[in-house]
Amino acid sequence: MTQLRSHPRLVRKLQEALGDQLCVALDDSNVVEIMLNPDGKLFIERLCHGVAPAGEMSSAAAEMVIGTVAHALHAEVDTDHPIISGELPIGGHRFEGLLPPIVSRPAFTIRRRASRLILLDDYVRGGVMTELQAGTIRSAIASRLNIIISGGTGSGKTTLANAVIDEIVKSAPEDRLVILEDTAEIQCAADNAVLLHTSDAVDMGRLLKSTMRLRPDRIVVGEVRDGAALTLLKAWNTGHPGGVATIHSNTATSALRRLEQLTAEASHQPMHEVIGEAVDLIVSIERTPRDRRVRDVIHVDRFANGEYEIQSDQLTEKKDARHVA
Repeated sequence: MTQLRSHPRLVRKLQEALGDQLCVALDDSNVVEIMLNPDGKLFIERLCHGVAPAGEMSSAAAEMVIGTVAHALHAEVDTDHPIISGELPIGGHRFEGLLPPIVSRPAFTIRRRASRLILLDDYVRGGVMTELQAGTIRSAIASRLNIIISGGTGSGKTTLANAVIDEIVKSAPEDRLVILEDTAEIQCAADNAVLLHTSDAVDMGRLLKSTMRLRPDRIVVGEVRDGAALTLLKAWNTGHPGGVATIHSNTATSALRRLEQLTAEASHQPMHEVIGEAVDLIVSIERTPRDRRVRDVIHVDRFANGEYEIQSDQLTEKKDARHVA
C-alpha cells in the first residue's frame, strides 16, 4: 500500500524535474526520443523531422530526474552505481540515465513508447516500404514463417514489429501469442496473449524456457540480445513456427552473422544450420535523415556447404550470403 501511495508523489516529482516542455513531448505521439547531453543541451527526435535542439536542462534537474526514476525502480544510482536503466514511471517509456564519474555531468535518454499503431499500409503510403515488401511480409505471416526484424539504434524495429504483430492478429486471431520483452514496447490486440517481462532475477533465457510450458502458438521476442537467441531458435524449430523477433543489425545479411555471435554465447558448436532452419524471413529497416525505410527483405532457405542460401525480393534472383567465420 505504501508503494501505491508513493507512486503519485514520484510522478509529480518527476514531472517537476522534467519541466513542462519535456512532459508535453512525452505526450506527443510524433516524438521518438528525448536526449540530454552532459553539457546540459536537450535534443528531441520527431517522426519526419529528425533531431532538433530543445533548449537546456540544469545538472541539478537532470540529477533529480535520474534519482527519481531510480527510486521508482527500487534501484541504486550513485557514483558506485552510475547507470540506471528501466521504464519511466510516466508512460512506461524506456529510460537510460548516467551519472559521474562515467560522464562529466548527468545525462539521460528517453525512448518514447509508441502510443499509436502504424499499419503496414501506412508504411507503404509513407514510402517506408514497397507494396512488394508488404506483400512478402503478409505472405510470410500467412505461411507461419519466422520473421526477424533487423535495424540499428532508433531505426524503428519495434514499431515495425508492432505492425507485423497486428497483421498476425488479423490473419490468425485464434492463435495464442506469448510475448517476451525487457521493457514494455510491444503492442498486441490479440484476445489470447501472454506478456512476459525480464527482471533482475529472471533473464530472457529463463523466460523462454518458461514460455515452452505456456502453450504458445507463436513466440515473439522484443529484442534478441544474448545467448537466449539459441533458445528462441530451438523453440521456433520445435513446433512453434510463425514467430517474430527483432535484432540489432544494420542489414538483413548481417543479422545472420549477429545471430551467429549471439548463439556462440550459449554454445561452443557453430549453430549455422539451426539459424538457417529457424529463420525464414529477415526484414531490415534503417533510419534516414528524415524518416525510416525498409532497406531489404530476404528469404532464408537454409545453411548448406558453408553458406546461407537466401533470396532477395529486391533483386528477384537467388544469391548466397557467404558465412563470415
